[in-house]
Amino acid sequence: MNVETQKQILLARRAEITGDLQEIEDQLDETPTKDWEDRSSERQGDIVLEALGNKELDELRRIDAALDRISNGTYGVCVQCGEQISDARLELLPATPLCKDCAV
Repeated sequence: MNVETQKQILLARRAEITGDLQEIEDQLDETPTKDWEDRSSERQGDIVLEALGNKELDELRRIDAALDRISNGTYGVCVQCGEQISDARLELLPATPLCKDCAV
């Protein structure tokens, strides 16, 4: 497993999420319309945007934790049992902190 390649993948995904979160924040900050019916639709859209934002914030936290593990030399080691995480699992889920057995 090439850790530097994984780091670049994580950094690229982090940049993508950061951009998405900025777009979500901009949309949520838009001035609401004065029409009550339109405002109701906008509120429903805001709820969806907030849920997406929360999901992306969770992923961002996982990515940051993985980047920390890379920095301290523990990337690829399961944080629960201490066993190596398979290369295939890390390629599929580069931010995963758990081996397949502990993830169950």
